[in-house]
Amino acid sequence: MKDLFTGLITSKTRIRILMRLFLNPEGNAYLRELAEEFAVSPSQVKEELSQLSQAGLLESEKQGRQIHYRANRRHPLFPELHSMVHKALGMDRIIDSVIERLGRLELAFLLDDYAEGRDTGIIDLGLVGDIDPVNLGDLVRKTERYIGRKIRTLVLSREEYERMRPVLEKRPLLRLWAHRETPQRQLGAA
Repeated sequence: MKDLFTGLITSKTRIRILMRLFLNPEGNAYLRELAEEFAVSPSQVKEELSQLSQAGLLESEKQGRQIHYRANRRHPLFPELHSMVHKALGMDRIIDSVIERLGRLELAFLLDDYAEGRDTGIIDLGLVGDIDPVNLGDLVRKTERYIGRKIRTLVLSREEYERMRPVLEKRPLLRLWAHRETPQRQLGAA
């Protein structure tokens, strides 16, 4: 998973913060939340948040008594870090393989924990289109071994997706890929 980063960054807490905030740059987190999630002391998290903020990689905003941090999308390294996080989690490989081998993919999205940037070890991946279930099962098994995570897939036709969209939109959802010929408004803001 984080092997991509461990040679470059020696602090495991810093890697986890980057993974958490750069997987879903729309999300944010505060110090105690991260300390509990990572099972480390708040002082460790505070030090890393300070360094990442000083480097300009994170933005912060006070909300009540808490300071919420998020990825700084305006930082020149943002696109590369965002891409590296996706690669470290194997998202790029999954999507490329689905597009190449599994039929006509219209939309791919993450649900729940990973959509919020939480690395829980189980990836909930939604796929909309005409997907070959046999090849998908084979791809999921191979990718799980490669990335060291469990992948649960939700495969929907366009019609099924449209029916389920109101329910899906109430859950954390992060679009990974959409076919450029499919109008975005037809597939929602996923």
